[in-house]
Order: sequence, then C-alpha cells, then structure tokens
Amino acid sequence: MHQKEVLELMVVGVTVAGIVIISFFLGKWRKFGWLLAFILLLSFCVLYIARPYWIDAQIEKKVELLEPYLEQLFPNEVWTIITVPHRKAGYKHLNPYLIGVVFENEPEVTYHYSVDKNTIYQISYSTDKNFDELNYKESK
Repeated sequence: MHQKEVLELMVVGVTVAGIVIISFFLGKWRKFGWLLAFILLLSFCVLYIARPYWIDAQIEKKVELLEPYLEQLFPNEVWTIITVPHRKAGYKHLNPYLIGVVFENEPEVTYHYSVDKNTIYQISYSTDKNFDELNYKESK
C-alpha cells in the first residue's frame, strides 16, 4: 500500500471514529451521527474503488490527444507510447499522468509528455545520451 493511501485511510478512519464517538453524546442526534459516519465511509469506499478506473480513463484521453500532436510534429516517424502500469506493484510511486514516447530510430531515449486539454508539453527525457545528441527534444 502506498503512503498516500495509508494517510487517506487514517484521515477517513479518524474522521469516522470521531463522528461515531461524538454521536454517542448527542442523544436524539445519535442516529444522524451514525448515518453521517456511514455515508462518509461508503463515499470513501466508492471513491477508493473507482479511482483506478478514473485514472485509466484520463490516461486514455491524454494518449488520444498526444497521438495527433506527435503525428503533426514528427510526420513519417514511428514511435511507441508508454504509460505507467499504475495498478501493478512497484509502480505506485510513478506519476501515471506522464506519458512516455520512444521513437523507433532512437530507442534508448524516452521522452515524457504532460498533456492537458489545450496544451502538450515535453517535460523531460530519460537517457544516457548528452542533451545535444537528442533528435526529438522540443525547445521551450
């Protein structure tokens, strides 16, 4: 489990426990406190279960926006798009919203893109090459 998830579970657990404890002292409002705690816990469970699917949908949209951008910027080039398998163990620390692109004639370099609705940025690259030797780096 990732540190962020542990922190989220702790915050929700403490909040729900606090509401339940306070509801014991409320008399007539006790059932309302329990209902509030139950709704909060149920909402967190739904969000916790739905989050990976939401991330997958967002990544799909970003890849669909990136492909025409690459076709326009680098016509007649062949590339492979790499996304982070954020559901697998060992990848939780990586940002799933950064999309990697590896060009066929430069396989030892991965260019990382950040995609928003209206803007696409090449934000980094990973390689052992020097900066001057990169073929597809974009100037800012």
